[in-house]
Amino acid sequence: MVQESQKLQRLRRLSAAATALAMCVFAGTSVRAAEPITIGFGMALTGGLAAGGKTALLAMQIWQDDVNAKGGLLGRQVKLVYYDDQTNPATVPGIYTKLLGIDKVDIIVSGYGTNLIAPAMPIAIQNDRLFLGLFGLDVNSEFNYQKYFSMLPTGPDPTHAFPEAFFKVVLGGTPRPRTLAIVGADAEYPKKATKGARDIANREELKIVYDRSYPPTTADFSPIVRAIQATDPEIVFVASYPPDSAGMVRSATEIGLKTRFFGGGMVGLQFTPVKLQFGSKLNGIVNYDFWIPAPTMQFPGIMDFLKKYQAKAPDEGVDPLGWYLPPFAYANLQVLGGAIAGAESLDQTKLADYIRSHSFNTIIGEITFGKDGEWAKPRILMVQFQDIQGKDLEQFKDTKTEVILAPEEFRTGEVVEPYSSIKK
Repeated sequence: MVQESQKLQRLRRLSAAATALAMCVFAGTSVRAAEPITIGFGMALTGGLAAGGKTALLAMQIWQDDVNAKGGLLGRQVKLVYYDDQTNPATVPGIYTKLLGIDKVDIIVSGYGTNLIAPAMPIAIQNDRLFLGLFGLDVNSEFNYQKYFSMLPTGPDPTHAFPEAFFKVVLGGTPRPRTLAIVGADAEYPKKATKGARDIANREELKIVYDRSYPPTTADFSPIVRAIQATDPEIVFVASYPPDSAGMVRSATEIGLKTRFFGGGMVGLQFTPVKLQFGSKLNGIVNYDFWIPAPTMQFPGIMDFLKKYQAKAPDEGVDPLGWYLPPFAYANLQVLGGAIAGAESLDQTKLADYIRSHSFNTIIGEITFGKDGEWAKPRILMVQFQDIQGKDLEQFKDTKTEVILAPEEFRTGEVVEPYSSIKK
């Protein structure tokens, strides 16, 4: 009896131990299952692109909050893991190496801009990772990487998309313009955009009277504008980043640039702080944009997003309106979230296959991806600043000061020219 009792006690102890072990294993599995899905990226929070990068980050944080409030993805919360790339391409490889090798993030997406996306591509490719790019011009043309997708409405021919939209507008002028000046920074995006302008000029038999690049560190644009003026062009196509766009506008107005059409690919003029800085000096510039709240462009969800963004913007010290980059940064993660939910997986190949084979309804409209992960259909707006009075914010909330000239389905007004005769 004593021996039998001892056996029963041992069995009970073993059973209890087994139960405890099972509970520990179960608990450990639950903890792992509850860990958030991590999305890693670098972002320009300082340096020349910080004004845009900070707005993109805020938009991504709003997406994170929206998704988590609805229960997350795959039953897990999502968490953004990010570092300041300082608008310095040299920092990017190290950031993404750390995100993948040390932070072990589940997904990587890009920071803002071509110059910061291109140096991350080799890291994504080497690690066979899905990679979503935010406002990168034609980044994948050299890599043809099947797991890259671009959040930029330039369509399947990005190099020519910016100048194509611009020239479609300006070549409709009467009489038809004949002479062209091309100028851009010696950097990734401007080099591609000016190449596109050159190709179109040759196709359209325009005479190129000025064609120069300038160092990205250029601060004084007066010599450049004077050199352009000396060639007396009817069209001036500019491809520039925010600091140089501001410098070009400042010099053009101070010197009194005489031309019929001025603009094209100037990054930065879409930002509200830049609009407030220059006010009426922007009048007459014909430039690209991607979204403004005209009645023709109020897609489902966009105004609700902007209400959240604009409520947070003052405390974050960022663009108070947020029309340019934030909707696309939010939509970029909408695509990612839709792919994760649709594929029911974090497997990189399955996610890439899902994105390639599906359309996505986002706050900036329906998106389908095509060759090299670019948008299957381009949607670049060409707009003109008109009738800006002074520098107050209220007038910039009214889209009458930013008239959509093309494409036709979104048009809200007609081009006014010549640039040099419009009141600045």
